[in-house]
Amino acid sequence: MTGHMTKGDSVDGQRFDARGVEHDAGLVIEALAQGLCVCEPDGRIVLANQMYREFSSAIHKRIAELCKRASAAFAGDMPPGKVRQRIYRVHLANRDRSYEVVISPLKGSPGRVVALIRDTTNQERMRRKVLTIDRAGSELVRLEADAVRTLHVADRLKLLESKVVKFAHDLLNFDHFAIRVLNDKTNELELVMSAGLAKEALAIKLYAEPRNNGISGYVAATGKPYLCNDTSKDPLYVFGMEHAGSSLTVPLRLFDRVVGIFNVESNRTSAFNHHDQQFAEIFGRYIAMALHILNLLIVERYTTSQKTTGTVQGELSEPLNDLVVEAEALKDTPMDPEVARHVERIVKDVERIRKRIKSVSRGPQTLLGSDDSEGPRDIDPALEGKRILVVDNEEEVSTTIRDVLTRRGCQVTVCNDGASAMKLLKQWHVAQDPDQGFDLVFSDINIGDATGYDLFAAAKEASRHVPVILMTGFGYDPHHSIVRASQEGLQCVLFKPFTIDKMVEEVKRAVAHEAGGQPDGV
Repeated sequence: MTGHMTKGDSVDGQRFDARGVEHDAGLVIEALAQGLCVCEPDGRIVLANQMYREFSSAIHKRIAELCKRASAAFAGDMPPGKVRQRIYRVHLANRDRSYEVVISPLKGSPGRVVALIRDTTNQERMRRKVLTIDRAGSELVRLEADAVRTLHVADRLKLLESKVVKFAHDLLNFDHFAIRVLNDKTNELELVMSAGLAKEALAIKLYAEPRNNGISGYVAATGKPYLCNDTSKDPLYVFGMEHAGSSLTVPLRLFDRVVGIFNVESNRTSAFNHHDQQFAEIFGRYIAMALHILNLLIVERYTTSQKTTGTVQGELSEPLNDLVVEAEALKDTPMDPEVARHVERIVKDVERIRKRIKSVSRGPQTLLGSDDSEGPRDIDPALEGKRILVVDNEEEVSTTIRDVLTRRGCQVTVCNDGASAMKLLKQWHVAQDPDQGFDLVFSDINIGDATGYDLFAAAKEASRHVPVILMTGFGYDPHHSIVRASQEGLQCVLFKPFTIDKMVEEVKRAVAHEAGGQPDGV
């Protein structure tokens, strides 16, 4: 589409001399990096450059309609010195193309307008993708709903993992990735969740150090994202997936603090670009926030339990004291021996209630009902002779578990630190001697010098059939041992303070499952 211009006409404010007007105007408008056209009030295009002519007929039609509408709007008096313009955004859904159209009056040519058209398809696609990721991120952090509050931390982490895997695949086309969280005490980048990566790669220990800890260690230490276009030529790269060609690693940030890394891999070289990096960083912030919210919910559960127990203890103190006073007063009066036994029972029950409340207030440092388990041996045929390794750095807890299980016929070995427990499991693995082995490993999640997952992995290395029970105080799982072990066959998780009866039931279930049967009454 072409047209003629006369002396005094201008395009986008540029006035042309009468000599060689068409030639000069043509040079200018062809040099523009945007589509340009001049339109009559009735919508006829009288001048256009090559870029405009390359647009589809559909966009030509839309621009003509917009120019006609803008010309009518500009028909009124224009205030002196004021330049008016209209900006429109056009999206052709059937072609998935987007444009920005800026229309201004053409000075000296009443009714005529000039339109500059910019193809914004890539920017619009990015904008829509960012919005989609933003909505997906909102789903990740929506973990405070009542339905989610009823879940244990393991179930919450599994729910979060399922969402991360789904969104990473559907929105980002990331099918091979790992998320590692920084342990502030050890500086280790501990695996939280993954998809599509080799087990050997997931077992590699990485630390937040810029050297000798792969790209993940470098990113965690520096806080800088890293694009690896060819893994075979990058000295920082550490094995991740089979036949990896390229990788993308971004830091997980929370309040501008690096709390972990998000590593994505592909079997193609140069599979990722800076747009992918931008999307991964946005998504990574939501992942960090979701993990943080999980921790807040755990802390809330812990502190709420403590406050509630303290309130109950205070509220019950006075009526319990009254019961004891009344019972002691009855003792001083003549009474039937049967009544005296009942009075004595009341005094003992009050003391037991006080112990129970105190136990709950101490939380993970004790077990509920342990006072009921003291006494002579009461052999349980389902547990008799079973070798059980108990690992907990709280000596009172490990001693109570040992005493309860020993009374029921188990052979219990207690370790109060991770190193000694790992040593026993290593010896079993090397010797492959049943007399050095165990029918069950029962470990706390946070032992101090090791995590529950460390003990789980060591136990499974010694014997892939040995059941493992993990326990934790109020669901606290700082190293995400539960979700990691759950993926690999964890028997169950007990949340302190649990009852002795519940513990015995789960132990019986575990050893029966390992033997291929089910315990009586379970």
